[in-house]
Amino acid sequence: MLRVVDLSAPPDADVAPPPGVIVAFGSATDLANRDAQTWLTTATFTITEDAGADRRVITVDSVPETLAELRQRCARWPHASAVCDDVLRSIDPDRPALAGVVTESLAYSTLQAGPEFARWLAERGPARMPDIPDPVLTERDGTTLWISFNRPRRHNAFSTDARAALLEALAVAQLDPSVQEVVLRGNGPSFCSGGDLAEFGTFADPASAHLARTRHSPALALDALTARLGPACRAEVHGQVLGSGLEMAAFCGRVVCRPGAVLGLPELSLGLIPGAGGTVSIARRIGRWRTAYLVLSGRTIDPETALAWGLIDAIG
Repeated sequence: MLRVVDLSAPPDADVAPPPGVIVAFGSATDLANRDAQTWLTTATFTITEDAGADRRVITVDSVPETLAELRQRCARWPHASAVCDDVLRSIDPDRPALAGVVTESLAYSTLQAGPEFARWLAERGPARMPDIPDPVLTERDGTTLWISFNRPRRHNAFSTDARAALLEALAVAQLDPSVQEVVLRGNGPSFCSGGDLAEFGTFADPASAHLARTRHSPALALDALTARLGPACRAEVHGQVLGSGLEMAAFCGRVVCRPGAVLGLPELSLGLIPGAGGTVSIARRIGRWRTAYLVLSGRTIDPETALAWGLIDAIG
């Protein structure tokens, strides 16, 4: 259920966060009102038509149109919307990543067993995974390890075999202290368009899928490398930077984005939430409010907006 709060007339009721999605809205004047400050923090996020730098607030072209769209999406995917809000409120992105990744994965597995994901699978129908050799390529140049997603015809959609190959490459960087720089990139027109939709629904059961995500996690490997290398663990992104692609890139110490890219989190339309660590990595960069907006709205943003928010570090 979506609850909407008009900040032009903040209610006097207790504003302890109840379960459920809360979207606040108002003008810049409303947002600056002292009475609105608690709602800015309590809400899932706040929308306005005025420009501003507050990470709890998203500037949109039309508040009424955005509210109508959000109502429609939350009504179609009520379970995934509510679980997204629960997870983002539960995770502290400033703490070690493991606890957040585990929380996210448990919630993701819950949704995999739910009716909204089942509906999406039925609507998608049968699908066949193509056999694509060498889904990830690695190249060593001195102290730099280049890691490239290599499924260009599928916009580098992320698959189980790609995850295994990526983990193998990241393990090299973790175990070899002579690797002083890691660069993650994508061959072809896109960096990574997210999980390969043809593979969704092939897990044996949600519990096994959870264990696979958390025991074999590129997110945790990238987080560890960033802790050691800082900005020298770098993602160079372009084209479609969606879903798991964006989530993994955000774990890197530096993200450089080419002009014209599109960045977003489309998982809600599958009845799911981000499942590759994005509730940690993206929330670290832009806060839980704007992360929730990307998930619940399903909208993409351009590199300029991503830079202003801190989702990327440079355009070039």
